[in-house]
Amino acid sequence: MKAMRKTVGALLVCLILLLLVARIIGFEPHGGTPGLWLKGDLVTAPVADWSFTDKYPTVMIQTRTWYLLPHSVTTSCVAYNDQLYLTSFYPEGVEYPRGRSWNENVARDPHVRIKIGDQLYDRTLSYVGDPAEKAGMLQAFAKKYPQLKIPADARVHVFHVIG
Repeated sequence: MKAMRKTVGALLVCLILLLLVARIIGFEPHGGTPGLWLKGDLVTAPVADWSFTDKYPTVMIQTRTWYLLPHSVTTSCVAYNDQLYLTSFYPEGVEYPRGRSWNENVARDPHVRIKIGDQLYDRTLSYVGDPAEKAGMLQAFAKKYPQLKIPADARVHVFHVIG
């Protein structure tokens, strides 16, 4: 029993040390692999025009999990009417928000951290349900990403970045 306590204690200490190291270095997403914390320079000023994001093909987004660790992924972004939008593509048969951990996290807690270049923005996401707003954003998406052909039956979920 005493040996088991020491083993569990040692494992907990190792886990805490591992999380501290990951917090310090960030452990950002890479390729299709999700990450934890995003690192960069925090921008606190409001942004009136997000069109500067046109030069970035993707951004990183950090969400809050129910188990208190951050979850970060890479996704596409589009500036439309000076506002910033993020997209999430779903395969057939998967219903929002299930199937994408970051979407489930946003549905539960819309506060996120977005990394654009080396800058971090703490913002809130709002799910776009208005068909006209979504259609306009998807037209801007097609202009920014002409190499990507969105099938007519594609299930694209759109988030508006607030703030």
